[in-house]
Amino acid sequence: MTRTRIALLAALGLVVLAAPFWGPRVLRHLAYFHVRSVQVIGAHYLSPRDVVAAMRVDTNTSTWDDVRPYATRVRRLAMVQRADVERELPGTLVVHVTETTPVAMAPTSNGFRVYDVRAQALPIDPTKTDIDLPVIDRPDAVITRLLSGVETTNPRFFARISTVARQGNGDLVMQLDHGVLRAGVDVTPARLANASLVAADLERRGEHYTELDLRYRDQIVARLQ
Repeated sequence: MTRTRIALLAALGLVVLAAPFWGPRVLRHLAYFHVRSVQVIGAHYLSPRDVVAAMRVDTNTSTWDDVRPYATRVRRLAMVQRADVERELPGTLVVHVTETTPVAMAPTSNGFRVYDVRAQALPIDPTKTDIDLPVIDRPDAVITRLLSGVETTNPRFFARISTVARQGNGDLVMQLDHGVLRAGVDVTPARLANASLVAADLERRGEHYTELDLRYRDQIVARLQ
């Protein structure tokens, strides 16, 4: 950057500080501050191209324009939980995206679909995306809420869950990597965390369990091979 340009930027900065209300109105008309790039941060399942398209930024957009409408448009995307846009002068907008977290997959007539904590389908194609989630037999908000809590509080145990199904009596059956876990429908993530400690202790001692039963009050029954 030349000394002349540095001096110009410094002068423009003083103008903005001295006139915070009308300064941006003047600067947004300068080609130097037209948006030349958009950076998307936090998108894992979303395509950055889709985020930029939702913003509807054109060649006349200035970094001094109000960025709130861009954030509002991004928040309307199905996968977006939160979106914030900030300026990076002279010509870049930075979009910070928080995506809705997928917690489970369920089979359908057209293959598997991905679901969030509310058991709402998400626009993620598991055949085209690297995704590893527990499989549930059907969308079930009780199960997805439980899985979301486990994923948040105990991601290592979450990674060990292969499938979850609700039986006719309401009990939940989880297929883990080394056995089966049974629990009542009111089981909590904290209770499952206790079960993960029991499983880890059995594995350290070289004992193999076929089932961990959490249906008994204040007890975890381990059925060994």
